[in-house]
Amino acid sequence: MDQTIQALGEYLEGVLGDKLTKWAIGVDMLTLDVPAAAIVEVATLLRDDPRCLFVNFTDVSGVDYPSRELRFDVVYHLLSPKHNMRVRVKVATDEATPVPSVTPVFPGADWFERETYDMYGVLFTGHPDLRRLLTDYGFDGHPLRKDFPMTGFVEVRYDDEVKRVVYEPVRLTQEFRNFDFMSPWEGTDYVLPGDEKAKQG
Repeated sequence: MDQTIQALGEYLEGVLGDKLTKWAIGVDMLTLDVPAAAIVEVATLLRDDPRCLFVNFTDVSGVDYPSRELRFDVVYHLLSPKHNMRVRVKVATDEATPVPSVTPVFPGADWFERETYDMYGVLFTGHPDLRRLLTDYGFDGHPLRKDFPMTGFVEVRYDDEVKRVVYEPVRLTQEFRNFDFMSPWEGTDYVLPGDEKAKQG
């Protein structure tokens, strides 16, 4: 199987030229890194080329690397039932630079791109209906970004007094504590609240 994937990688390197930044094999799958501007052309070739025929669009997702200049990877997974192979296509982008939508090539990408926009804030140009999919109207932020707070910004609850769902800013009822995760037998370097007397002497 690896020889087949290797041959496909070499073939695509020759066909795509500068539209392919790099390629690698991992977990029995070919991974292609392409520039954002070339994603529609690459997706069309992967779907239509007789040596590829990746006609099954599996999904689109995002990955967040906050320390990189292009912090997001938009990751596409395709399947070729004819050749019994999978391919992963990755595009790097940032918060402000949109990625061309692949919905003209794979109409099934519609809701996957909406989800990626909703969860990560990645913009897609040419998408027929780019709006939030999983979060509520007026939701602040993008929950799968690494810099999104674990508590979120808004708490949603049912208020029995007003007989409706209310939205309130998140309030932490307990003070945040730092844990050092040291061995319990060695003890801590600081005094925990309530242990002041035990640490004396």
